[in-house]
Amino acid sequence: MYIYNTVNRMGKQNGSCWWFVKAVKWIPVIFILTIVLWSYYAYVVQLCFYTVDNYVQKAFYLFFYHILFLLFLWSYWQTVFTDLIEVPYKFKIPDVEMEKFQQAETEEAQRQILERFAQGLPVTNRTIKGVIRFCEKCQLIKPDRAHHCSVCSTCVLKMDHHCPWVNNCIGFHNYKFFMLFLAYALLYCIFITATSLQYLIRFWKGELDGMGRFHLLFLFFVALMFAVSLNSLFFYHCYLVLHNRSTLEAFTPPMFRTGKDKDGFSLGKYNNFQEVFGDNPKLWFLPIFTRIT
Repeated sequence: MYIYNTVNRMGKQNGSCWWFVKAVKWIPVIFILTIVLWSYYAYVVQLCFYTVDNYVQKAFYLFFYHILFLLFLWSYWQTVFTDLIEVPYKFKIPDVEMEKFQQAETEEAQRQILERFAQGLPVTNRTIKGVIRFCEKCQLIKPDRAHHCSVCSTCVLKMDHHCPWVNNCIGFHNYKFFMLFLAYALLYCIFITATSLQYLIRFWKGELDGMGRFHLLFLFFVALMFAVSLNSLFFYHCYLVLHNRSTLEAFTPPMFRTGKDKDGFSLGKYNNFQEVFGDNPKLWFLPIFTRIT
């Protein structure tokens, strides 16, 4: 029966439906990249090459635009394609203990098995009932701040949330990249909005001709729309970083032996910042993995 179920699951994963679902998950990422590539054409070609007349102004725009564009794409790439870090093997329940756990007749017996196995593990979080957090699907003791993601089908260390716009979980492995992605995306949109505003005004005055003017019109409003949306999201996550909370912990404070504590992991604002961005200021604003813990 076990062999049959295993083969059946493998068949489902390799079937056309599984591949279809997997492909659909990339649609938001493709949408974002399409918008970004169009914005590149609209800004570099239609604005800088065809509309801006002053060569000094044109060079200034192109120089700073490409810096933001590359940092934005680099951060986004890292957020999307950084693989999850597996939960350390020491948290995995051995087969013998797992069999005992499954055969236990009461919740108290199961709790004792988990407590005994977790004695040597660095875990302080508990469930609402005050027992060790255990993932039945991954068959492991959940490390502090780890949660099981139903989309990724695995436990994610310091899980913040699953983001469809990057087709990846946001957690210990890529939270710094996600923060930099939000920051550079916001700066990218603000820069485009600020530098294209005067040409939007010229458009309304009827001083611009050709189809390129419509690219500039849409470029301004798309950049402004994304800037407004990213502004609240970015500063909300800045708040979470400074208080050492994840999005999940902001909604449901972590539980300890002594009860719920929303500041249970806070080390002070500067130390909280360093926990995400590392202790080397030269690398803080580059999408390179530099976390301390």
